[in-house]
Amino acid sequence: MSQSPGEEGGLPQAAPNINLDNPTQSVATGDTPEDQVSPVVDEASPSSTFSFEMLDMESVPAPYQEVQPHWFFCRRSDDNTSWLPFSREDSDKLENACNTVKDEEDEVVIAVEGERYDVHVKERKRYAVYWEQGPTEVRRCTWFYKGDKDTIFLPYPEDSSKSLEDAYMIAVTLNEWKRKLEFSNGETVILHNPKLIMQYQPIGLQDDWASSPSEQTRPQTVKRGVNNISVEIPDGEPEKVDHLVFMVHGIGPACDLRFRSIIQCVNDFRSASLSLLASHYKHAQQDGQIGRVEFLPVNWHNALHGDATGVDEDIQRITLPSISRLRHFTNDTLLDLFFYNSPTYCQTIVDTVASEINKLHTLFKQRHSEFKGAVSVVGHSLGSLILFDLLTNQRTGSKAREGVPSGEPFRLNCDTLQQTLTRLGLEQYLDTLQAENLDLESLALCQDSDLKDLGIPLGPRKKILNYVRRKWLSEDCKKRAVCLPPGLQVPPQVTSDHDGNQSSGLTTQQSQFHRAQSVTSAVDYEYFDVGIGQVSIDYPQLAFQPQTFFAFGSPIGMFLTVRGLKHIDPNYTFPTCKSFYNIYHPYDPVAYRLEPMIVTEVDLEPMLIPHHKGRKRMHLELKDSLTRMGMDLKNNVWGLLRTACQSFARPPVAALPSVDEGDTTIKRGLQERHRECEEAESSVSAGQTEQPEIKVGMLNGGRRIDYVLQEKPIESFNEYLFAIQSHLCYWESEDTALLLLKEIYDKQGVAFEQPQQ
Repeated sequence: MSQSPGEEGGLPQAAPNINLDNPTQSVATGDTPEDQVSPVVDEASPSSTFSFEMLDMESVPAPYQEVQPHWFFCRRSDDNTSWLPFSREDSDKLENACNTVKDEEDEVVIAVEGERYDVHVKERKRYAVYWEQGPTEVRRCTWFYKGDKDTIFLPYPEDSSKSLEDAYMIAVTLNEWKRKLEFSNGETVILHNPKLIMQYQPIGLQDDWASSPSEQTRPQTVKRGVNNISVEIPDGEPEKVDHLVFMVHGIGPACDLRFRSIIQCVNDFRSASLSLLASHYKHAQQDGQIGRVEFLPVNWHNALHGDATGVDEDIQRITLPSISRLRHFTNDTLLDLFFYNSPTYCQTIVDTVASEINKLHTLFKQRHSEFKGAVSVVGHSLGSLILFDLLTNQRTGSKAREGVPSGEPFRLNCDTLQQTLTRLGLEQYLDTLQAENLDLESLALCQDSDLKDLGIPLGPRKKILNYVRRKWLSEDCKKRAVCLPPGLQVPPQVTSDHDGNQSSGLTTQQSQFHRAQSVTSAVDYEYFDVGIGQVSIDYPQLAFQPQTFFAFGSPIGMFLTVRGLKHIDPNYTFPTCKSFYNIYHPYDPVAYRLEPMIVTEVDLEPMLIPHHKGRKRMHLELKDSLTRMGMDLKNNVWGLLRTACQSFARPPVAALPSVDEGDTTIKRGLQERHRECEEAESSVSAGQTEQPEIKVGMLNGGRRIDYVLQEKPIESFNEYLFAIQSHLCYWESEDTALLLLKEIYDKQGVAFEQPQQ
């Protein structure tokens, strides 16, 4: 509640002390609603009674109708607490479950918000399904209040709402108003008439002259029913999911300038896609041809900086005490770039990303058993480089595996779970793991947080995960094929013998063996000119083949160049992914292009991403118009100067020619002018027809790869001022979201509709 200044004696009064988070808050003494509600006609002040009586005269009480509830959930942040409504579809599902559940029955769980959350109806808690997030409170809301300094209405606790509804029913039924309802904390609600219900705050020092609550404090507005308050109830999401997209974040725990997490940013991107589907695929959605696209966040930062690695403690011990905030930001954010170039922590990062994606994919398939669509991946900043390295090291055919080597079931030295735990001296946790139907294969896919949720202490968790990881890698290395990928061009190593003669180095088999066994490459450049890399990494395999890879603000081109790669063969494709888009803002300081590494002989401009409203931004159109005008003016001036020079260069005519000679000269001049026009037209037509068709390799199936966003008008005034914001703009970019939707639904044959402006 907000504080409001008191009107008695000019002294400020204390704010109300209703604990909205305590659903057990009770009303003042009284066993029945009749006992709780008492008339206050004699207590009202003369100044306030007149206005209330005028409202009574104008309003005619309607027959009592039960209030329609709506369900809300609580969202807490560091500085405030807000209550947000569920969609009408989700609210109706929760209300039906609440009406059918009995006290002695087990907990009822209802999936809401696209099945990304589960609501435990009896517990009144909302739990996240796909990511780690604390439970939030859920309320069945019927009555709301707002102070003079509040911007939105807040819901009462459910028991307080029930008491208010009972008092309202009595007042309407008996047509007796100006009744008050006292809460246990001293606050009072007065029902003046059906349209005027106010709440009064208690005062710290009671004055004998203050006989009415209206004279003590400034009242707060009370409303009945969600239809009587200004709140935007979100539209429900289509149940059908056409496509699944995993989004991997970049460096640091925050993803935008508001320091929001990847979960919040992906929520914004999902909301933008839903609104674009409603506007740009309206008829297809109305006809039931399409549903929606689900976006799920993939968080790897917590695993890297958690207790499992202990890297934060190690870094903190060597961090200087000065400029602590800047150093904390550096340790928590910028160091992720260096961690990825470290053999130890790079392995942790790629393992976390792959296992998290596989876990989310499995969980999604369990909750959406009817899902038959494709899956794509999105990487922002460093996340795009992580996905690039993962996708270049995927295996197909006989080499493919879904988290484990293909061809035979995964075994850790043919040991059973019981034998493994006995060898580690941890047999007391056998029942705990078997209760979750965990065997060695599923145990190999677990993370530290999974075992922690089972109640296994830190020490045993480390032993189990370390043993499983070492055995996994040894078995995986035995099953790897020792062969050189086709198209790989490794420069021969030149060596010298004792006589000083140079040889070409390794034999073919030795070279193949060296290339396959060498773990000095972070990228398996199957069709690249040279096969070099950074660290010794064993790349895990994804449980699916992505349809498209989207990179936002990506430094892939820079990292490949730093690794020594100068050219990407046009025939190169990802082993399991056939489409790739490099999307960036023109002022993004982290983004780099990729097409110049594939097509080196032509200077290609990037593809301009259309505005979601169907045209170029006004300042860009004006800029293009001015450029064309300048070119036309330049060409006209140059043509006039050339004509003048030609006229001055002609020799003077001594005398007028005869009539016959004059006709011949005129005809000759006309023929020369006609010939010049034909040559000019032919040169223009040749330039138009002979322009070769540009095919930018096979990384995106022959289509363009680099796509640039249109900057906003205010951004064009100072590109340096908006540089950081440009790197973080993709989560709220409707143009980016529309490009993803067009790529996804074009493959499904769904037509794109440009709405009329």
